Amino acid sequence: MRIEIRIGAIQEVEADAVVVNLLEGVTTPGGATAAVDRALEGRISRVLAAGDFRGRLGETMVLYTDGRIPAPRVILVGLGPEASFNAEKVRHAAAAAAQRARELKVRQLATVVHGAGRGGLSPEEAAQATVEGTLLGLYTYHRKKENADRQGPEALLLVEFDATKEAAIAAGARRGEILARFVNRVRDWVNEPASDMTPRRLAEEVSGLAHEVGIRAQILDERQIAALGMGALTAVSRGSEEPPRFIILEYAPEGRLERPVVLVGKGITFDSGGLNLKSEEGMLTMKGDMAGAAAVLGATLAAAALQLPGPVVALAPACENMPSGKAYKPGDILRALNGKTIEIVNTDAEGRLILADALAYAARYNPRAVIDVATLTGAAIIALGQDVAAALFSDHDELAAALLRAAEATGERLWRMPLWEDYLERIRSDVADVKNSGGRYGGLGTSAMFLKQFAPEGVPWAHLDIAPMDMAEKARGYVPKGGTGYGVRLLVRYLEDPKP
Repeated sequence: MRIEIRIGAIQEVEADAVVVNLLEGVTTPGGATAAVDRALEGRISRVLAAGDFRGRLGETMVLYTDGRIPAPRVILVGLGPEASFNAEKVRHAAAAAAQRARELKVRQLATVVHGAGRGGLSPEEAAQATVEGTLLGLYTYHRKKENADRQGPEALLLVEFDATKEAAIAAGARRGEILARFVNRVRDWVNEPASDMTPRRLAEEVSGLAHEVGIRAQILDERQIAALGMGALTAVSRGSEEPPRFIILEYAPEGRLERPVVLVGKGITFDSGGLNLKSEEGMLTMKGDMAGAAAVLGATLAAAALQLPGPVVALAPACENMPSGKAYKPGDILRALNGKTIEIVNTDAEGRLILADALAYAARYNPRAVIDVATLTGAAIIALGQDVAAALFSDHDELAAALLRAAEATGERLWRMPLWEDYLERIRSDVADVKNSGGRYGGLGTSAMFLKQFAPEGVPWAHLDIAPMDMAEKARGYVPKGGTGYGVRLLVRYLEDPKP
């Protein structure tokens, strides 16, 4: 989609449709909405007086202008209550308006910058949220659908009357466009069939994007992985015909890679459960078990495109977990990169194994902080609910607080869970340093405690279990059904001002 900034009055813009807004409960339009209302000889006011539009978040109404303004249609969109208004509401409203425009087969869509007036957002923040909501809300996965309806607006015009705000709006729009681009690419990766989105294919796509944004990509193959001593990643991948890959992205502003933030993502491109085979129902969505890797790779690419000031490294171990005569078995003892041994009690607890090697590898960067992201446990979904929030574990309060702030700002919710030492007792092994599962009860906490054993010592570390958020059961606002791209915007927001 082409995005342009137009300075002038929205009621004078030539477009197939113009979008204005209204807060819930407002009975007299103001700002740009009032200007359009006057041009339409009070049509919006009459709709409000009749009670046909209340301004509920995402509510839309189409008014036909009959030649009174250049645009033939006005799309009125609700912003919800003023008391709870924020950038997240803008994203939802912008998505609703864009989706209505798509239904109308609008090619050129002009919109006010939602929230920059009475909403109280800065022009840059409002423009970013408007563009994000529009582009994320229009996303569809159509790579495999021959007759997919891909039609949507070709151009988005951000209209602002005050010329002094143009630079800020342009900066916000550019940022929103970059973030939406990489979120939507992550959605594509998660939605792709597992037979197509293999570890090698993921590595190839990431390498191409890294070249585009000008950062270093290194791809380790199965021989290099084994030579490093990554016994856990090697074992998990052994049952598959598809070889593993270890994907490394390094974003070094001005050539400096000192004390980076290291993002680690679980990249199981398909999880059958291994010899501890999943049920038919449990296996159906396992193409999305690489959503953690996709998120950290997408966030690092976005950080480079946005030219953030701090260095970032993404580590993504990628493989399949399959049953075969070569597959690793319950009772096996694996040695991870940091030398710790792991007793296998369940081959379906494989994500933490490949993360163990990647977390150990992170230590060589002398990182300022390490954050791992994974669709790790069904227990997270039971604890927090599907499509509600991801689980956050950290024993570093400042890092946890920074991530929670980023979650609040982006609408990608996190809920902090306890990391009690009691969980360590449940994963102690009689024959190895740890075992890879503490059993059904407390599985969310024991999985996090397992990962802690492999995180670099003395470095602030956090674990995000995004199993509740990687794939949505139904569309909601700017989040589509299927792959959500969760975590990209959250991580980028954190990277803008990482503390520690």
